[in-house]
Amino acid sequence: MQLVPPSNNATPPATGLILTGGGARAAYQVGVLAALAQLRRDAGMGGSGAPNPFPIIAGTSAGAINAATLASYADDFDAAVDGLMHIWQNIHVDQVYAADSLGVIRTGARWMTMMSLGWALARWRRSRPRSLLDNAPLRELLARWTRLERLDEMLARGHLRALAISGSSYTSGQHVTFYQTREPIEPWLRSQRLAVRTELTLSHLMASSAIPFIFPAEEIELGGQKEWFGDGSMRQSAPISPAVHLGAQRVLVIGAGRMHEPTGSRPVVNTGHPSMAQIAGHALSNIFLDALAVDVERMQRINHTLSLLSPEARRNTSLRPVDVLVIAPSRRLDDMAAEHQGSLPPPIRAMLRGVGVNGEGRQASGSALTSYLLFEPSYTGELIMLGMTDTLARRAEVQQFFGWPTRAPSVDPAMMRKRRAGFAQAAKA
Repeated sequence: MQLVPPSNNATPPATGLILTGGGARAAYQVGVLAALAQLRRDAGMGGSGAPNPFPIIAGTSAGAINAATLASYADDFDAAVDGLMHIWQNIHVDQVYAADSLGVIRTGARWMTMMSLGWALARWRRSRPRSLLDNAPLRELLARWTRLERLDEMLARGHLRALAISGSSYTSGQHVTFYQTREPIEPWLRSQRLAVRTELTLSHLMASSAIPFIFPAEEIELGGQKEWFGDGSMRQSAPISPAVHLGAQRVLVIGAGRMHEPTGSRPVVNTGHPSMAQIAGHALSNIFLDALAVDVERMQRINHTLSLLSPEARRNTSLRPVDVLVIAPSRRLDDMAAEHQGSLPPPIRAMLRGVGVNGEGRQASGSALTSYLLFEPSYTGELIMLGMTDTLARRAEVQQFFGWPTRAPSVDPAMMRKRRAGFAQAAKA
C-alpha cells in the first residue's frame, strides 16, 4: 500500500490500532507489538514517560483481550507489551477452557451426544450443553489479567482517547461495537451494525471472544434489555470502521491470518469428503479473516479515489483519506498449528479426533480448527516470534508510517526486566 508521509505539524495524526480475532492465533499480535515497541525505542520515541502510540484501540475476539490490556496500561505501553509477552509465552489450554476429562465430558461429549441423539434427549433441557468447550477458566484469567477499572483513569489522564470492543448479538442479529471514550462521540448506525457508548466490563471481553459453537454466548444489556452475544468477528463487515469513527487518522491493523494466498502456493489434493474439523476450520477462517481483507481493499479504493479529486471536491465530500498499514502473518498458521497438535491435552485430542482432527506435522488433518484452540507455549511462542520477524522485516515501512527516525537498534536488558516487573506488580495490585 502506498503510504503518505506524516505532515510536519507539531501534533501527529491520531493513530488507531485494530486487533482482529482468532483465538490462540492472537499470540501473533503480541510479537508484532513487541517489535513495534523495540523499533520505537530504537527511534528514541519510547521508554518511560513516552506517550501511548495508539490513543485509539479497537479489538475483536481474542484481539479484544489484547486491546483491553493495552488500554488498561496505556500509561506504559512498553510494560503492557512485556506483560502480554509473558502471559502468551506461558499460557496453557487449561487457563482458557476446561481441558480435563471431566470438563470435556460436561461440554464436548454432551454436545456431540446432542448432535447425534438430540431427538431422544430434547425434552431434558439439562442435557443441552451451550458449547463445545467451557471457557470459565478464561474469565478467571481475565479477572487477573486485564484491569478495566483503570480505563477511566487512562482516559482522564489523556493516555487514551477510546477503546472499542465488538460483539455479535445472537438475539437481534446486530453487530455491536461497545466503546468507552474520553470525549463524547456520537454513536454510529449502519446496516446490521451499530455502536453503543458504555462502560466496558469483563462480560464484553467474554462475549467478544466467544468463538461460535466453541465457547458459550455471554449475556449483555443493550438498550434496556438483555441480549446474548458471541464472537465479534461474526457479521463484522467493516473491521476498520470503529477506529475511524472514533477519530483515527491513520490505522495499524494486525491480522491473525494471511491476507492473500500466493497463486499456486499449495498443491490441491482431494482426499475425499471433508471432515467436520475441516469444515469448521474453513468456516472460522471465513469469520475471522475474509472481512478484514475486503475492508482493507475498500479503504484502498477510497483513498485512491480521493487522490484523484481536486482540492475543492475533496472539501465537499465527507470522506477523508486514512493511511492504513496491515501487518499479517507471512506463513500459514494452519501449517504451524499442525506441528503442535500433539501439545493439546489428551482429553481434548480425543474429543477432536471425533470431528476429524488427527496426526501431527505433514500428516496432520483438521489443523485449521486447532489453530484457534492451541493455547500452548510451543505454538503461541512460535507465533510471537513470527510476529516479531514479520514486523522487523518491514522496519522501513513501519518507520515511515509512524514518522520515526531511523537509528541503530538498541537493547537494554535491565530496562526490559524493570518494565516486566512493573507490569507484574501492577497486575497483582
